[in-house]
Amino acid sequence: MNINWYPGHMLKTKRQISEDLKLVDVVVEILDSRIPLSSQNPDVAKIIAEKKHIIVLNKSDLAEEIHNNKWVEYFSNKNKVAVVTDSNSGKGIKEVLKQIEKVMQSDLEKAALKGINRKKIRLMIVGIPNVGKSSFINRMCNKKSAIVGNRPGVTKQKQWVKISNNIELLDTPGVLWPKFEDEEVALKLAYTGTIKDELIIKVDVAYSLLKYLYENYRENILERYDVEADGIRPDYEAGRMQYAPTEDEDHIYDLMKQIAKKRGALLSGGNFDDEKVAGIILNEFRAGKLGKITLEKVNE
Repeated sequence: MNINWYPGHMLKTKRQISEDLKLVDVVVEILDSRIPLSSQNPDVAKIIAEKKHIIVLNKSDLAEEIHNNKWVEYFSNKNKVAVVTDSNSGKGIKEVLKQIEKVMQSDLEKAALKGINRKKIRLMIVGIPNVGKSSFINRMCNKKSAIVGNRPGVTKQKQWVKISNNIELLDTPGVLWPKFEDEEVALKLAYTGTIKDELIIKVDVAYSLLKYLYENYRENILERYDVEADGIRPDYEAGRMQYAPTEDEDHIYDLMKQIAKKRGALLSGGNFDDEKVAGIILNEFRAGKLGKITLEKVNE
């Protein structure tokens, strides 16, 4: 299965971020807690260079807490500050603000020595689509923030939003899209909805996701769809990463058929509506209805 995806505006966006970097003090990079590495644009490190950098593991409510904590430790071991957040509930937002103040402490102290006691901290938020960047910004702004206005050297399209008395956010960070090199990364981005469904073969992606979930979160699947493991063929060779159905992987096909029967996704003649079933599986995974699931684990 091939997923071809390369947005034409990627270079323009990269140039915009590079240009705006000189206007900010701290870059806040939003990642998806379920796929921290796959949701991290490989170009970010090159673009932000030596700029102060905080990683936000967002959508933590959809991932397993034990793995969220392991990812925080993973980034910490790489001398990177990482904070777990859930933008929907507001969890972790205060900790992000605290860490911003912390990484800027030295600069603020230097400014104070020069007589600048109310130095503003300016932020830029970056993140690929569907990691919750907009909802994170809304939480940071608390919907009560006022637009500060244009700054010298900033075009009319760029606006600064006041987060607190000393923190301002550049409200036009742009979208930094990833360029992935392998199918596994592409699949994970498709699972989470970063790659639009119109650009993928939805049935193949749902089949691949269901295969992973059956291997790693079997009870979640059996419970959610009220299906029986006994009704699924056990002839599966563990460890194979092949995404098209083969004879020894027909148990996934059987599982999709059971789900179709439970959800009324049947066609005349007893066949099941594979597009409808694929949509059910992907939508319920993305909405967290299959439970807390982490697709990338540190020990893997």
